[in-house]
Amino acid sequence: MNRQFFVPLGCAALCLIVVVPWVALAAGGEGGFDGVVSSIEHQYHVQATRIPFMGLASLVAGTATHAGVSGVHVAEFEHFSAPVDSEELNRMVEQKLGQGWERMIRETSRHGNEQTLIFAHPEGKRMGLFILDLDGNEMDVVEVSVDPQQLKDTVGKYEHRGQDGGSNNSD
Repeated sequence: MNRQFFVPLGCAALCLIVVVPWVALAAGGEGGFDGVVSSIEHQYHVQATRIPFMGLASLVAGTATHAGVSGVHVAEFEHFSAPVDSEELNRMVEQKLGQGWERMIRETSRHGNEQTLIFAHPEGKRMGLFILDLDGNEMDVVEVSVDPQQLKDTVGKYEHRGQDGGSNNSD
């Protein structure tokens, strides 16, 4: 083949690799966990602390739980003193997570300085969980993929049984 054919092909490939992701990022295309963390950083003028070696910790968690837990992402915001509008925070998280994520829990304290948002996303036989917890001056953001059956079995081990051997939980 002719060398002149490969030069334009190489330029096109370079554009796809470099320019397209840059344009998408500049247009606010970042979503998911990183999109939520970036939006919080920009909106509230805080810097997230990313847990070092999280990939290794995620691998260890997956091994320790026999693949029950994987894909762990954690970001922590310390000294979070900005006032937070719970409606605005919820909207931002929903927008950045994107389609397919459904809010399961939204808890806000009376004064708004404590908030918890939990979202779930089906991933075939697995389930993605996204948790945002604001507690006073600290905000933690976690995303994890779990095996729902293993989660149910693990939680079931700690279920309190009454004297008759049955569960004390009322259904």
